[in-house]
Amino acid sequence: MIFVDRHDSRTRRWVAEAILKVEADANRSCDTHLHVFPLPSHWGVNLYLKDESVHPTGSLKHRLARSLFLYGLANGWIGPATTVVEASSGSTAVSEAYFARLLGLPFIAVMPASTSPEKIHLIEFYGGKCHLVRDPATIYDESHRLAAETGGHFMDQFTYAERATDWRGNNNIAESIYSQMAMEPHPEPAWIVVGAGTGGTSSTIGRYIRYRRHPTRLAVVDPEGSAFYPSWTTGDAALTAPGSRIEGIGRPRVEPSFQPSVIDRMIAVPDAHSIAAMHWTREVTGLDVGGSTGTNMAACVQLVDEMRQTGERGSVVTLVCDSGDRYKGTYGNPAWLAAQSLDIEPHLAELRAWLEG
Repeated sequence: MIFVDRHDSRTRRWVAEAILKVEADANRSCDTHLHVFPLPSHWGVNLYLKDESVHPTGSLKHRLARSLFLYGLANGWIGPATTVVEASSGSTAVSEAYFARLLGLPFIAVMPASTSPEKIHLIEFYGGKCHLVRDPATIYDESHRLAAETGGHFMDQFTYAERATDWRGNNNIAESIYSQMAMEPHPEPAWIVVGAGTGGTSSTIGRYIRYRRHPTRLAVVDPEGSAFYPSWTTGDAALTAPGSRIEGIGRPRVEPSFQPSVIDRMIAVPDAHSIAAMHWTREVTGLDVGGSTGTNMAACVQLVDEMRQTGERGSVVTLVCDSGDRYKGTYGNPAWLAAQSLDIEPHLAELRAWLEG
């Protein structure tokens, strides 16, 4: 029998040291904050925002990037000279550029040309290169091509997000939420509300809820132009859509990591409502949040309203996915909103009135 050792001892040592560096980053980061959103106490419903923007790279995707690097290292896909390539709408690429720099590896982000300049700057700040494409649907083929040309590894978050994170625990985001909720008036949330980009976060939370036998329901929000919501409602996984203007969530196709069977409900949110809720959340809490957080909050308002109407008491938890600093030229820019024919003022007025009601 002939045994072929695909990795020499030096490579094995490098991989072991790389895994230690990635895990040490998690140890330094600790956990993210869970903020209380100020709802009137007589409503009997508590709303919480888990602030993922405080990660070292400023977004929820820091968790995913860490898991994807560990997955690639443990599988033998990433070595000491591997060029890492990723298809991304921005935030995952920012976080992966950070980890690539940590390990001394070259990184290329394949992204739609519409990606915000703030995200492009952050990727380049961490030493990554940005490869922009006009048609968002081509990011997968371009990523495969660049990985082949460089002899690198295509990280492929849209395939591996749901399996790279340990959904049973290991300090994943679901375990963190329940730990932080332990001393709250309603420690088991009635709802956890998240968006879907890869589908990795919703898959992790949905599986954990079932694994730990919690009564919590999982609501996944989807912006207009995304394929996830129509696919979930029809059961047709082959559906396609134009794509989303809310960066980080929504996709033109149903990604392999999206697991509809763990979702209890999906809520579609118009873009103007998402961006209005983003501005409103900042007004109420002082937290400078991004557009996908606005999408989450728009759905939370709907669910809290339903709970009030039925007399249900309990808690709702959602995520601050990233900071509004990344969208000053778009969602925070009146000229951009006007060019996109997005009138957020009526939605802002509704949200302000809702909180006073």
